[in-house]
Amino acid sequence: MNRVVRSFALALVAGSIIVRAQEAPKAGFRADFLRQLADVEKKITSLAEAMPQEKYSWRPGEGVRSVSEVYMHIAGANYFLPSFAGVKPPSGGRDLEKTVTEKAEVVATLKKSFDHVRQAVLKMSDADLDKPAKLFGRETNIEEVYFLIANHMHEHLGQSIAYARVNGVAPPWSEKK
Repeated sequence: MNRVVRSFALALVAGSIIVRAQEAPKAGFRADFLRQLADVEKKITSLAEAMPQEKYSWRPGEGVRSVSEVYMHIAGANYFLPSFAGVKPPSGGRDLEKTVTEKAEVVATLKKSFDHVRQAVLKMSDADLDKPAKLFGRETNIEEVYFLIANHMHEHLGQSIAYARVNGVAPPWSEKK
């Protein structure tokens, strides 16, 4: 086999392995997590899209996160928390809460951050979930890191729903068709 054909064949095999490694699992914790991730992502991003730009600076009180700060807190955590499972966060993710305030950029950043978490889960195996991890100084495993990530997203989804309702915005998924 000549060198070009052999290189092409190796590239196809390598590409096939990468694609298989990133296929969504059909069952188990990772499959459940990815379903939850898709649900919370849809709700948070649709709520962020429904909130008017002029409400992005609204906050319920002094010293409490504004609407845009809550969304960027979620995005920042989506980049930071997987680092406890060994996933490197992208550069430039610091201080999102204070620097990203425009609706279009907030929504785009949220979507990218959810994709970061999704790709991290797709790149791991079920066996990786049992690997040890240190979570805020406590010994645990990678599965618990992802439990924390899911809990964090849902906690701030609830906060975002409250912010929206106080500002007269109904969650899009709760409106009658």
